[in-house]
Amino acid sequence: MKWYQLDVDQVAEKLNVTMDNGLPVKQVADRRKKFGANVLEEEKSTPRWLLFLKQFQDFMVIVLLAATLIAGLLGEFVDAIAIMVIVLVNGFIGYFQEQKAEKSLAKLKELSAPIATVLRDREWIKVPSQEIVVGDVIRLSSGDRIPADVRIIKSIGMEAEESALTGESLPVMKHTNGISRDHVDPQDQSNMAFMGTLITRGSATGIVVGTGMNTVMGQIASLMVKTKKITTPLENKLAELGKILIFVALALTALVVVVGVYQGHPVYNMFLAGVSLAVAAIPEGLPAIVTVALSLGVQRMIRKKAIVRKLSAVETLGCASVICSDKTGTMTENQMTVKEIYLNGKHLYVTGDGYDIRGDYFLNKTKVNETFPNLQSMLLYGMLCNHAELHVKKGKYYVDGDPTDGALLVAARKIGLKPEHNEYRIVKEIPFDSDRKRMSVIIEDNNKRRFVVTKGAPDVLLPRSSFFMGEDGRKLLKKEDKSHIDHAINQMAEKALRTIAIAMKPLSKQDALDTTFIENDLTFIGLYGMIDPPRKEVRAAIAECRNAGIKTVMITGDHVKTARAIAENLQLLPENGLVLDGNQLNQMSTDELREVIDQVYVFARVTPEHKLKIVNAFQEKGHIVAMTGDGVNDAPAIKASDIGISMGQSGTDVTKEASSLVLMDDNFATIKAAINEGRNIYENIRKFIRYLLASNVGEILVMLFAMLLALPLPLVPVQILWVNLVTDGLPAMALGLDKPEEDVMRRAPRSPREGVFARGLGFKIVSRGIVIGLVTLLAFMLTYQNDPDNLVYGQTIAFTTLVMAQLIHVFDCRSEHSVFTRNPFENMYLVLAVISSLLLLLVVIYFEPLQVVFHTTFLSLRDWLLIIVFSSLPTVLFGFTKK
Repeated sequence: MKWYQLDVDQVAEKLNVTMDNGLPVKQVADRRKKFGANVLEEEKSTPRWLLFLKQFQDFMVIVLLAATLIAGLLGEFVDAIAIMVIVLVNGFIGYFQEQKAEKSLAKLKELSAPIATVLRDREWIKVPSQEIVVGDVIRLSSGDRIPADVRIIKSIGMEAEESALTGESLPVMKHTNGISRDHVDPQDQSNMAFMGTLITRGSATGIVVGTGMNTVMGQIASLMVKTKKITTPLENKLAELGKILIFVALALTALVVVVGVYQGHPVYNMFLAGVSLAVAAIPEGLPAIVTVALSLGVQRMIRKKAIVRKLSAVETLGCASVICSDKTGTMTENQMTVKEIYLNGKHLYVTGDGYDIRGDYFLNKTKVNETFPNLQSMLLYGMLCNHAELHVKKGKYYVDGDPTDGALLVAARKIGLKPEHNEYRIVKEIPFDSDRKRMSVIIEDNNKRRFVVTKGAPDVLLPRSSFFMGEDGRKLLKKEDKSHIDHAINQMAEKALRTIAIAMKPLSKQDALDTTFIENDLTFIGLYGMIDPPRKEVRAAIAECRNAGIKTVMITGDHVKTARAIAENLQLLPENGLVLDGNQLNQMSTDELREVIDQVYVFARVTPEHKLKIVNAFQEKGHIVAMTGDGVNDAPAIKASDIGISMGQSGTDVTKEASSLVLMDDNFATIKAAINEGRNIYENIRKFIRYLLASNVGEILVMLFAMLLALPLPLVPVQILWVNLVTDGLPAMALGLDKPEEDVMRRAPRSPREGVFARGLGFKIVSRGIVIGLVTLLAFMLTYQNDPDNLVYGQTIAFTTLVMAQLIHVFDCRSEHSVFTRNPFENMYLVLAVISSLLLLLVVIYFEPLQVVFHTTFLSLRDWLLIIVFSSLPTVLFGFTKK
């Protein structure tokens, strides 16, 4: 039912309710049974035990579980326990993250008002909001949160703050008249009040027409339930890597068993040898290192005013190609500001943004002050015809009241005007009304002189004005004067400035104070032009994102003209860029939107469904989408996007719970810093994947070649596990702390389809791995041939050569180009990690109780010279090449 189209009497008739009596109490239970309780439902939740088990279905986790089984079969119970601990820690992290993310609907429920005032059997009573039913007549007052969707039947200057639901930056004035048009979106249904929004001014009476899931808020809740979660690029790549490693491990095990049995070795021995190779193929510490690297990135981002709620979000930001940003409060200050004044037939320009009282007035390029004709009077009138209050807290100004009234107060303070309550007394007030579109106050000063001040829409005040105030005093308002004022209004409108007119009229004590008299024959003073200004740092952030190949798109509930002006001011909208509004989106199919989406930079007058449609269209074009916002209306699109970003200060709890990243300072520029961090983290993940897998390839090949050459095993399983879990772990983690390379924000976003081994990484892993394996095998063969009876000595040389080759190779992994392009001491964490791993190696070699466990023996200085020469060869050979 389109309740906004019906007259008040028709609404009451349809719902079978008398406006003066309310619902009979005996009907309430029947209606609740018919329409349902006034609560937001949620889909059936997954049992906690099943949610926990789902954390172990990832391929890399399966690899780790296989490694645990293998370590147990080999009798290495300490290693098996260590791997199991890693698996459980990862599982618990994922479990708690999912539980936290699914609190969105619970937060939506909290937005429902706890108590409502309803009329039943001619008596006003207070009831819990969940007990409201369709047809209830309810009373709404300033400060109330609206408990259900309501058709307004009586309004006394009521305004509702709906930005959290519709994205509209200004409070919406409510009226009672029916709206005849079809397909009117909620932000334009000015005779309706919606569940979860806040009344900022006035009062009203209404009839409840929608409760629970049948409200606009309920539709958003439904969208959030139906919105599917998507896996991140990093999760996809690690799953892909897990599959590869499983295949390699199984293939190697089968190959070794077949070759060994063919050569006449016992099946059991060959199976253990194959298992050793499988252990070598699996980088047991990789998922843990990925988690640690992301966690460290999270800590760095907190210092940059960004809180990460989902670890994978850090990396996903690095491949974002589109940022869909809400305008109000994200790109703008969410603080109305007077930017221009039309006075004495001239335009004055006002500096300063937001509620900061610092600012000046300029006529062209000449600064003017309170001595400029009529300026002080105009600002005083704006301050007197006003309900807002300006306060300061910790050196920062904020407005208590309507943002438009707040803008007028700030404009007055910029020339030093302050309200003196003992100097002026309000005799009478005629409040603002959506039909009247004006507000008037009758003022009496200390000298008992009275005058009326009226402010409102220019098209309302101008016909009621007979005079205008010029530099030489009050003059008769002629046709050409009205034409000049109309021209000024149009000029301001083209700049997307909201215009408010101010007028006054002197009164005598004998004058009647009725509305008809005091609001006619006014003296037109001037026009205020105001706008919600862009944040200062956003323009530079958008430019940096553009240089990084990232498109910024503005999505707002505001009017097209306002959105376009802000976008042009921010240099977001290119010359041929398109601007679409909600009506155009309604008429476009998904396919049609997908065809033009890459040319669109601004979406205006949009609904939550539109935002979801926009995000999906970009995703279908292959983009990785970051969606920012602060209101409830943004939550479904934030949840559906690849990376959801909410505002920490102005954002609703619902939006924060649906997002992956929360900006503590509500600053769009922080997103740019987050993208920089995300890109660097992904590059660092590539570095330690390169390091770990090249090391593992070396381990695999040294074992495989030895078997093919019918040599004894150069490494025993416990040595391989030691290398994978201990020696490799610290340097790999230190790679995760590497600083970004200089050009990280001048590269295009990587494709989400880019594989783990893209950009030559696969070749680097295999080529370095082959050489590491060959030098380790050569060192073993030289030692073993000289002393065939001392296998432990040969295995110690091989073990030490492998570890040293890896510790030297780790510095090669810091750059995509060459080991010589970066200073090794830039990353002191890596230097310390290598020293720590070297010390652990020395302990295993020279501490006698451990020699038995790890099959090692003492090495001489001559042995170390051999080891250093062989272990340096891989890095020296590849140090001068970019491949």
